Amino acid sequence: MNMHEADEMRHETPRRDRRARPLDAVRLDELALVYVARFATSTGRLGAYLARKVKERGWEGDSPADIDAIVARMVERGYVDDAGYAQARGQGLLRRGYGARRVAESLSRDGIAPPLVEEASGSERERRLAALAFARRRRMGPFARPGTFGAGSAGDDEQEAGLDPAMRARQVAAFLRAGHSLGAARALIEAADVASAEEWVDEADDS
Repeated sequence: MNMHEADEMRHETPRRDRRARPLDAVRLDELALVYVARFATSTGRLGAYLARKVKERGWEGDSPADIDAIVARMVERGYVDDAGYAQARGQGLLRRGYGARRVAESLSRDGIAPPLVEEASGSERERRLAALAFARRRRMGPFARPGTFGAGSAGDDEQEAGLDPAMRARQVAAFLRAGHSLGAARALIEAADVASAEEWVDEADDS
């Protein structure tokens, strides 16, 4: 469970629901309305939430719970918009320094269709900006603290001496875990200074 899901679960269900009566079509529809009013969500997340509520509380309707129909009504009313959700979620993750792969993984878990996932994963420039933000936040490449570079180097000559191989491997691994490409990791770790890193971002071809 990611932080986004945990936050929803903390707020979505009052304590009284633990003793609430089983659901029927009307009460399930009411739960859906409350949920979409409180959270920006996707069709996949809404469907999973409703299925979980039926499992937790039981069902006393005359026919099986039609979760797909409820989700479809929320879409028709404009309460759920997968494209808008994907764009907002994707841009938020990119601004926090996560790469396109992590964005795609998050949106796929939320049930977003592949074409929308691709659109929300950012342009080449946005992906490079995300990698730059990650390097700055984690103090890697040109943002590294003094003493990060190879033994025997000193002062302004540190970066020219190069990273210790073990440190370099750890930094590359950190970029990859955050969803960035190997090329982005190498470009930023090897950047001579902040200006060079920013120039690499500006060289992105979004045509």
